[in-house]
Amino acid sequence: MVRPGSEGRPIRSPADFDDWASGQPATEFAEPFTFVVDLEGVLRLAPRRSEHVACAGGGKVLGAGEMSFAREAGEWAVSEVSNQSTGYCPDVTSWPTVARALDLAGLGHPAGFTHEVVFRRCESCGEHNIVREADFVCVFCGGDLPHVWNVDPA
Repeated sequence: MVRPGSEGRPIRSPADFDDWASGQPATEFAEPFTFVVDLEGVLRLAPRRSEHVACAGGGKVLGAGEMSFAREAGEWAVSEVSNQSTGYCPDVTSWPTVARALDLAGLGHPAGFTHEVVFRRCESCGEHNIVREADFVCVFCGGDLPHVWNVDPA
């Protein structure tokens, strides 16, 4: 899925966001957009159906998920944001990095993820899991999942 030009649009300022938003059909704002925060701390945006890894150009990221935007008092702001990315499985502790990227872009935002997804890698079978209702059990093999994020220990 990663090809030259498949990267998400870098948003480094309010002007970058305004330029990007003006090029989106109004209907696109009915759904959340795919986002990543690259290793330089820059927000990158792509349509929702985009893969997070493609949005990042195949590189590593500091944060990833989905976000929705709304106009508040004539300004764009993030109305909802999650760390939902099965390509990167970011920890909920990635929020401060996401918030810094949004601040850099001049976008108002909530105080944290509006929807948190807890990801863990099963140390028995190696599969990635989404932990639901604090049930830290692998859905693939039944093994115990760690309570500390371990998807990308490197």
